[in-house]
Amino acid sequence: MAVEVLKRLVLKVPEYQVAWVAFDGAEAVSKCAVNTPDLILMDVLMPKMDGVEATKQIMQHYPCAILMVTASVDRYAAQVFAAMGYGALDAINTPVLGTSQSTDGHTRLLKKIATIARLIGKFPSRSLTKQNKPHSPESKSLAPLIVIGASTGGPQALVKILSQFPQDLSAAIVITQHIDAEFTQGFVTWLDEQIDLPVEIASNGAVPQAGKVLVAGTNHHLVMHPNQSLGYSHEPLDCIYHPSIDVFFSSVAHNCTGKGVAVLLTGMGRDGAEGLKHLRTAGWHTIAQDKSTSVIYGMPKAAWEMGAVVEMLPIDAIAPTCVKQLYI
Repeated sequence: MAVEVLKRLVLKVPEYQVAWVAFDGAEAVSKCAVNTPDLILMDVLMPKMDGVEATKQIMQHYPCAILMVTASVDRYAAQVFAAMGYGALDAINTPVLGTSQSTDGHTRLLKKIATIARLIGKFPSRSLTKQNKPHSPESKSLAPLIVIGASTGGPQALVKILSQFPQDLSAAIVITQHIDAEFTQGFVTWLDEQIDLPVEIASNGAVPQAGKVLVAGTNHHLVMHPNQSLGYSHEPLDCIYHPSIDVFFSSVAHNCTGKGVAVLLTGMGRDGAEGLKHLRTAGWHTIAQDKSTSVIYGMPKAAWEMGAVVEMLPIDAIAPTCVKQLYI
């Protein structure tokens, strides 16, 4: 039934075609070897080989865009994040038929596919609309700030970095991870279980606090306001990702008066590069994950080529460097 629902939805768009259907992970790997598609809709639970292992093998040998689909976000959150660690781009609930939420679920899936199409260059994408906000006289100082942007491979990279910070960290941490809002609470709960620092969803009006990790929690853009509290914005609408790392980093560059370090991690595309450049221009220490430890080197590479990066570092060196910079 799930396969038929997915096929019907995909074929509603004239530009889309279904290359093949596999009924377990092993079959998916075999078919990908013969005919690698632009995008795979990958279930989490399958016989013979689950979606996590199938994602791992496909990304190692026949890399392509993979969108994870699952019927239960809460139950299978760990598997979803594991698959994203191997290179899956995003995740979404499996759409269903015959319920009051079915239309919304169908729309969300097609929107997600269109977003990935733009990301891999199948549809033209427009440049980010810049938001140049002046410094507000109401701005106040806050704890030193570490801002992190991540996409494909981000969950596991974040665990490696955050687990290296001491429990008495004197800096606040705010993260924008490319992940659908449906999965954010599961992601935050999972991340909180992996590290010593407390992890919460960033709420409207929240102010970053030393020793706490805040995570963007909606499909709108996380932003920093002139008074240095956090909130969410619908604009700009033409970003590939919602939330956008560029939008958040740029708002921090324009509104944060304190000292900080910005980190851009593994991911496909260019999101975060422009915002990282704004932060470097504003005097922040900027770090990007190096090629050897990135699942996908796209975002760090774009930032490096733009001149936005002070240091290109392997994953294990990022946390110690952040701490060092905060005390220089």
